[in-house]
Amino acid sequence: MIDERKTLGELLTDPLIGKIAPDAIRNMDLTKDEKWGKSLIQLREDCFGGDLTAGFETLYRAARSGHWYYPLYTVEECAEDAARRGVNLVWLPSAAEDAGSRPYILLVPGGGFVNVWNLTEGWPVAAQFNRLGYHVFVLTYQVAVHDHLLEREMDDFTRALRLIRDRAEAFSVDWQRYITCGFSAGGYLVCLWNVPEKGYAAHGLPKPQAVFPVYPAVSWKLNLQEFEKNGGDADDEDDDSDIALFGCSIRDAVHSPFEIPDHVEGFPPCAVFLTETDNLVNPEHSRLLQQALQRQGIPCRLEAGPSGGHGFADGTGMCMAGWIERAVRWYEGLRSGENSG
Repeated sequence: MIDERKTLGELLTDPLIGKIAPDAIRNMDLTKDEKWGKSLIQLREDCFGGDLTAGFETLYRAARSGHWYYPLYTVEECAEDAARRGVNLVWLPSAAEDAGSRPYILLVPGGGFVNVWNLTEGWPVAAQFNRLGYHVFVLTYQVAVHDHLLEREMDDFTRALRLIRDRAEAFSVDWQRYITCGFSAGGYLVCLWNVPEKGYAAHGLPKPQAVFPVYPAVSWKLNLQEFEKNGGDADDEDDDSDIALFGCSIRDAVHSPFEIPDHVEGFPPCAVFLTETDNLVNPEHSRLLQQALQRQGIPCRLEAGPSGGHGFADGTGMCMAGWIERAVRWYEGLRSGENSG
C-alpha cells in the first residue's frame, strides 16, 4: 500500500518508477512546483487530480512486475528527433481473471498539446478501469513539436497499436479489440484517430470498439468563432503555432479532416463526458460531436455534469464520480443490445 503521508516528490524519485517519473506531467518540471513537496493527503484535500493514491498503487504494482514500460521509438530514432524521447506505452494490467476476454483500454491523457498529464488523467483513471476488469495501456505522446504535431501523434498511436500487436500474447489481449479514452487534447486525439483520412484506417489498423472522449475540443471552427466573438482578428490565428499543429493555417484546417464534426463517418460508438462549467473547452464542442454522430446513426451517449469545471480526471470527489463505470456499462449494454445511444 502507498503511504499517503509521502510527498509527490518522494514517490516520483523512487527508483522503481524512475523511467516514467519525468513524464508524470510531461514537459513540466514538477520539482519547481509547490505540489512537489505536498503529501498525497494534502493533494487530496486540495482536490487535485482525482485518486492519486490508487494511481500510484497501480503504477507501482505494474513496475514491480518488471514488464510495464515500453519506449515506442528506438535510441537511433530519438537521436534523429529529440521529440520522440520519452514517447512510451505503460502497461497497467487488471487483476481480473477474465480481463483478457474484454477489449483493452488505450488511455490518452491531455495537456493542451504541450504536456501529458499522466499523473492525473493517466494512472488514476487506469486504476478504475482495472478495477472494472479492463487491461490498460497509457500512452505518453509527442508534444510541443514545431511541425505537423497532430500527424506525429497519429504516428505515436500507430506505434502503440503495433507494439501491442507484436506482444499480444504476453499482454493476454486480443490486440484488435480495444477502446480509446482521451482527455481534453487527448480527447481530440482519440477522435482524430477515428477519422478515416488521419487515423486507424489511414494506418491500416483495426477500428476501436468504442471511444470515450472526456471534455474534448473537437471543432476548430468553433474555436475561430469564439476568437472572433471576443474581438480577435481571425487572420492573426494563421501563425506559426497553427502550422506547428496542423501543418497548415487554421483557416485551412477547418476545411480539412482535422475538423472532427465534419468527418465522423469512421467513428465507433462514442460516450462523451464533460461539465457545463468547463471554462477551458466550451461544452458546445461535445454537443457538436454528439449531433454529428447522431446524423450518421452512430450510437453516442453524452453526459454533462452541472459542476466540476475542466480536468475532473477520474471524477473522484465531484459530481462526475463514477463516470468511468457508467461509460463501461454503456459500452457493455451496447454489446448486449440493451442500449441504442
